[in-house]
Amino acid sequence: MHELSVAYDIYATAKRAAQEHHARQVSKVFVDIGEMAMINPEQVEFLFHTIIEEDEVFAGVELVCNVVSVLTRCSCGYEGDERFVCPRCGSLPEMIRGREVMVSNIEIEVDD
Repeated sequence: MHELSVAYDIYATAKRAAQEHHARQVSKVFVDIGEMAMINPEQVEFLFHTIIEEDEVFAGVELVCNVVSVLTRCSCGYEGDERFVCPRCGSLPEMIRGREVMVSNIEIEVDD
């Protein structure tokens, strides 16, 4: 179950950003999860909320998971969403987007 390590890494990244910016509250964490990352966003969200349960800085935080569609490119010029076989030449296309798991944005509240 690598969703637990993903959820923890999301928490650690958001916690580090909150500390660096002297946040009193983290309100939203946005995460991009590629379709081919083999990660279940619902499990990540559940585990994330379990991890942050006792951290007051994260009280009421919303985890927003954005599923990123696949984009591939082939040396023959094809670009699209075919994952395994290029529809033009039959080669294996290169995956440009769709495998990532990345914190894309964090909304925090700071004191003035």
